[in-house]
Amino acid sequence: MASEQEEFLFADQDSTHDSQDTVSAYWDVLVVDDDPEIHSVTKLALSGVEFWGRALKFHHAYSGKEALEVLSQHPEICILLLDVVMESDDAGLSVVKKVRDEFGNYAVRIILRTGQPGYAPEEKVIREYDINDYKMKTELTRGKLVTSLLTAIRSYQQICELEQQSLALTNILEASHAILGHTDMPSFGLSVVNQLAKILGSEPHGLVAGAIEKDAKVLVFGGTQPYLTHIGQGLEQIDNGRVIMQVQNCFDMDAHQQTDHDVTFLLQGKNRRAAIYLEVAEPPNAAQMQFAEIFLTNVSVGLDNIKLINELRDVAYKDALTRLPNRANFVDQIAQYCQPEQDRLVFVLIDIAQFSDINNGLGQEVGNLLLLAVKERLQQECPQGELLSRIGADVFGVLLPKQSFDETLFLDALTVPYQVGEHVLTMHFHIGVCCQSDFSQQGLETLKLAYIALNQAKQARQTLNWYSSDLEEKMAWRLGLIRQLRQDFEQRKLEVWYQPQLCLQSEAVIGCEALLRWPTGKGDYISPAVFVPLAEDAGLIVEIGQWVLEQACVMQKQLSSLGHDISVAVNVSVPQFKVSNYAQQVKQTILDHDVEPQKIELEVTESVVMDEINTVVHTLSELKSFGVEVAIDDFGTGFSSLSYLQKLPLARLKIDRAFVKGIPHEDSGAIAELVTSLGRHLGLKTIAEGVETQEQVDILRALGCDEVQGFFFAKPMAEADLLAYLKS
Repeated sequence: MASEQEEFLFADQDSTHDSQDTVSAYWDVLVVDDDPEIHSVTKLALSGVEFWGRALKFHHAYSGKEALEVLSQHPEICILLLDVVMESDDAGLSVVKKVRDEFGNYAVRIILRTGQPGYAPEEKVIREYDINDYKMKTELTRGKLVTSLLTAIRSYQQICELEQQSLALTNILEASHAILGHTDMPSFGLSVVNQLAKILGSEPHGLVAGAIEKDAKVLVFGGTQPYLTHIGQGLEQIDNGRVIMQVQNCFDMDAHQQTDHDVTFLLQGKNRRAAIYLEVAEPPNAAQMQFAEIFLTNVSVGLDNIKLINELRDVAYKDALTRLPNRANFVDQIAQYCQPEQDRLVFVLIDIAQFSDINNGLGQEVGNLLLLAVKERLQQECPQGELLSRIGADVFGVLLPKQSFDETLFLDALTVPYQVGEHVLTMHFHIGVCCQSDFSQQGLETLKLAYIALNQAKQARQTLNWYSSDLEEKMAWRLGLIRQLRQDFEQRKLEVWYQPQLCLQSEAVIGCEALLRWPTGKGDYISPAVFVPLAEDAGLIVEIGQWVLEQACVMQKQLSSLGHDISVAVNVSVPQFKVSNYAQQVKQTILDHDVEPQKIELEVTESVVMDEINTVVHTLSELKSFGVEVAIDDFGTGFSSLSYLQKLPLARLKIDRAFVKGIPHEDSGAIAELVTSLGRHLGLKTIAEGVETQEQVDILRALGCDEVQGFFFAKPMAEADLLAYLKS
């Protein structure tokens, strides 16, 4: 990597230029999706769109295999709109791998689109695959699709330009390796002075000095002794008045300077000026000066190319915003710290919690300022830190001495409020820590271990977690369980059971709750407490929830045909409520199954209600006007505000089993009484779950509770058992 000194010397002051057409008169876009309608919708949404005077030209493929064939036949394709799940669950990801690794095509920009995010979780895909963007199909409106294409095309242009510049640079380096093989200014300056001295028949005594702009300070770029100690310093700091005068005259007169004792050559460029000062034993002749002029042409190119090399290195290995090493740089550098006999360091991976909320709520500019503030805080609080890097959009990594790493002090320092512009922000973090003894020879593997600890901290709602081998085993077990769940769901091995709900006064069955069950195939069932969170993390819960609703509608229709006038309640998760047009989806499902809306009830938890209260109120109101009833499940176990109860279009409050199981011996029933009274005053029915004894039934009836469910009356049962239960 270039030093900070060189970065300053060759910082690009005017690198913007007009983009040129790189391939054709069109921007060639390949749409890959096994759904023909996606092709039509995409083409329609982008009809008439132009970028920099060039229209879009569409190519189409309907499988991963076909996409690779089209790409091999049309190298001019610059954008790939790629579905993830086609002929296989990871067909799209396989295409990405082959395009990059086998085709060697690093220019084409790839935008992954998926309707089933569970098959390829966003964080994992973005971290492990070279893609430009990753979007849900439902969120790709015309505006967002145009924005994604605009970003991708601009990136494509830049990559093509860099490839062209790199090729030109390679040719120049091969042709003039004597001086142009250098990639840093000190060695380049020394080589220039040596080569020029040979041409002029003199001893090599001199320097190269210059400035990025005409009025900028003149700095020493390189040279022979005694100028080596002044590299990067101002020209005025060297102890040789004659050199200072000759270089300054060269710049002031805009021409070469020559005396009996020295020659000073001017190198003028668009964005920089430089001078080569060389002592001579006797004045050079005309032929020597002519040869020097030819040589100086290569020197000028060399100066510009060293600047370009440093810029290319920065693009590849430095984060543009923070100027810290980026992920690629970190992966390369961390390998050298893998020393099995050593355990003096820890790798600390720091994720800014809810960073997207800052970007979305306060703007990207504030988000960028926050990132800079976090970088400065880490530099200030970790003076012994090594390899401080920006690993991801909101993730930093740093190596710290293990002996002095105090996680409490570290967290306290990190969470002190940040002054970001006019905002004072109190931030929270998730942190994964990996010991040096666990480092791998492969940088990506070391990074993976820290991410395992970081992700475990997130899942456990902790701030910091340390990596250990059992964590990796647990992660492998978890991923295996997710794969099995996905497979069993696709093969329709999941089951929906039903638990009857009864009127407390008449003890007549008035409804039942649909409950998801996952059989192991060996007569056992995996607990919902285990697999439901997994389904949510894997992005499967939306599909599974929709399937449960469909099964509930089928069951209700069957019950009605048998003369049972009872409703079916279905649980709804937070991710389901975040689906666009969720209310319309529920209504359409009910209409498709020809079920009375009043016979379907949705049970939502407090966490659903409090996630996005305004959206939830709007959605529930739309469903209520359609006829669907809504119950608050597990009421009283969360942290919701009672004031929202008046806004929500509810029909029932469900008393959680936690407030029932201790009645009457360990619990007086005070909370159950409070919820019942609250429901009565709000005009809502109350239903108690987890009822297991006659005493509980009597007390709840005395409190005025309306409905009950629990083992005392009936356990959850399969469809056939429910029908037999109702018949009896």
